[in-house]
Amino acid sequence: MKIILFSRSGPARSAEELRQLFDTLRASGLGFLVNEEFAEAVRATIGLEIPADCIYGKRIGPQPEGTIMVCYGGDGTLLEGVHRLGGAPIPVLGINAGHLGFLTGAPNEGLEQIFGQIARGELSVQPRSMLEVQGDFAGNPDSNLALNEMTVRRHGADMLSIETYVDGQMVATYHGDGVIVSTPTGSTAYSLSAGGPVVAPSCACLIISPLAPHNLTMRPVVIPDTARIDLRVHERRSDSFVTLDNRIYPVGPEATFTVRRAEQKIFLAMPHNISFYDTLRNKMMWGVDLREVKSEK
Repeated sequence: MKIILFSRSGPARSAEELRQLFDTLRASGLGFLVNEEFAEAVRATIGLEIPADCIYGKRIGPQPEGTIMVCYGGDGTLLEGVHRLGGAPIPVLGINAGHLGFLTGAPNEGLEQIFGQIARGELSVQPRSMLEVQGDFAGNPDSNLALNEMTVRRHGADMLSIETYVDGQMVATYHGDGVIVSTPTGSTAYSLSAGGPVVAPSCACLIISPLAPHNLTMRPVVIPDTARIDLRVHERRSDSFVTLDNRIYPVGPEATFTVRRAEQKIFLAMPHNISFYDTLRNKMMWGVDLREVKSEK
C-alpha cells in the first residue's frame, strides 16, 4: 500500500507538527509520495530532504491498487488534492489540520492510529458525486470537474441576471450576485452560507441556490442528479466569473454553461468511527446549550 500525501505550502505548519507527521508516516512502514510544494516547505522548516523519486508535480500518474491520497490541511486542501487526481478512482482521506473541516473528517490528533488504520485497510470508503461543467470559459479550464460546487458570480457593483433551466424547462431568472450549483457533498460549503439545505452525501440530487437574490422570494431548489442544468448569464456593466470548487475562471459576456453530474466519482475515505451525522453535529455544535458554555467561562 502507498500513500500520496498532499498539503499546501501556504499555511505555516510548525516544525513539531511536521516532524510528528513524517515520523509517524515512516514508522507505519507505508510507502509515500509528497507533492513538490509541500516537500520544499518540509525541507525549509525541518530540514528533511524528500527523495526525488518520492516527489510528484501538478498531476499524479497511474498508481498501483491500494494507493490512497492523504490530504493534510482543511477542506480547501482536500479539494485541491482531489483536483490533482484528475478523476482517478483513488480514495481520499482528509486529516483536519485546518479549521471547520466537513471533508477532512480525521482529526490531527492520533496520527499513529490513522496511519495504522490505513495500513490495516480499516477505513470506510464513500463514493461522492462530482459536477461536470461545460460552457463559455474565457480560457480553457484545467479541469471541468468540481466536487463541492460550481458558481457564477458577479465581479463589480452591478447585479447579474442568470436564466436557469432544468432539462430544458425554465426555473427562474435569478437577479442578484449569482447562482450556486452544488452536490450533496457541497451542501455544507458555500451553498450552506447562501441559505441552502444540508443534504446527506448519499442523496441523489443537486442543489441550485441563488446568491443574494434581488427578489426575496427566491429560494434554493433541490433537483434529481440525473438532470441537466443550463445557465445563461446576462451582464449589465460588470464582468462575471465562474468557480469550480476553489478554482476561478473569468467568463465572457452572454456566456452559457451546462452542468451535469459527472461520470467520475470521488471516493472519500473515513475512519469507521466517524459518520456524516457525527461530523455535522460536532462541527455545527448542534445540541450544545450555549447558556451552559457561557456559564463555564
